[in-house]
Amino acid sequence: MSGVPEGNPGMEVSGATRLRRTRLGMGLVGAGFVGVHHLDAVRRLGFVDVVAVADTTKESAAGRARQLCVPKAYGDFEALAADPSIDVVHVTTPNFLHAPVIRTAIAHGKHVIAEKPLAMTAVEARELRDAAEAAGLVHAVTFNYRGNPMVQQAREMVAGGDVGPLHFVHGAYLQDWLLEETDYSWRLEPDKGGRSSAFADIGSHWCDLAQHVAGIRIEAVLADLTTVVTRRLKPAVFSTFSPGSADTPREEVAVESEDLATVLLRFDGGIRGCVTIGQVCAGHKNDLWLEVSGRLGSLRWRQEQQNELWVGSRRRPNVLLTKDPSLMAPSARPYAHLPGGHQQGWSDALTNVMRDVYTFIASGDEPSGPKPPAFSTFDDGYRAACIVEAILDSHAAGGTWVTVAY
Repeated sequence: MSGVPEGNPGMEVSGATRLRRTRLGMGLVGAGFVGVHHLDAVRRLGFVDVVAVADTTKESAAGRARQLCVPKAYGDFEALAADPSIDVVHVTTPNFLHAPVIRTAIAHGKHVIAEKPLAMTAVEARELRDAAEAAGLVHAVTFNYRGNPMVQQAREMVAGGDVGPLHFVHGAYLQDWLLEETDYSWRLEPDKGGRSSAFADIGSHWCDLAQHVAGIRIEAVLADLTTVVTRRLKPAVFSTFSPGSADTPREEVAVESEDLATVLLRFDGGIRGCVTIGQVCAGHKNDLWLEVSGRLGSLRWRQEQQNELWVGSRRRPNVLLTKDPSLMAPSARPYAHLPGGHQQGWSDALTNVMRDVYTFIASGDEPSGPKPPAFSTFDDGYRAACIVEAILDSHAAGGTWVTVAY
């Protein structure tokens, strides 16, 4: 299936036995930083109606609904999930609420699009995957970097043998928004974010991207985790990426979850890899990069220069391939919506993911059927949770190799 809807959403789709839904209704649980981008992405599709938002109270939900021009507001997620005009529930809450919201949505027969991590534990993630599959519902996790056109270009080049047999996959995902003791997030609290902080938050993105581009799975890990900022000044009121003002009342709290990690990796077939994950690295704002190396060449993609793909060679000049649909592989071209020289960004990649998911839902195809490339499912979310737990187990054992139990 193409990453771009073909024709009118009311038309029959090749391979489907049912007609497309003319329009789909979307409900959002958790209208914070990333939730707002979910709204923006689905509104850009043209065949999705934003029906309602839910928050912790009716008053806060009504306020967000007014700000975001959403018709309905609910003070709890159960009421939103019961709304018959909603077909798809988006879950962008803090991590500890993912599972109860998803279970409720499934119970009401709604398709679900959830932020990562899918759940607080791998066992819980597996239960959610199994429940969604048993209910015959479409389920997705927003590993949004898959939606970048140059990521799809790299994936196609690896699959097509352009770099030859792989032997090394490496990279990093570095940020600096938790570098100072006055920086704070609910992600640092195990009861809200889970046992892992940095790796579950951004390391899971890197692992999914590496497996997606390379076409191989992480089989085993050897991890070294550390907490650089062990005590933080928690403000009474805070939001993502905002440390609060200087006069904000604060409480000193101990932090145990990691903010820096280095991990050795073994992929299918004995292919080696390594990754560094950190949220305390000054000057790095959202610096994800991935490189795959094979016997014929290497490919490197960097999120902060995401319209470029570096192609390395030993016997020919290195090449910087820029996003230009006329130069890209046919399978990657649908993700590039602008001509060469017109830049696409983070929110465009998220929109590509939503387009893949919603086009699939609208097609009426069986939920268990083949998915478009940027579409990651609860099974991908479960695998990510298994990798995170293997990394935690490896570190706890003193830095030993641990097989990913998937």
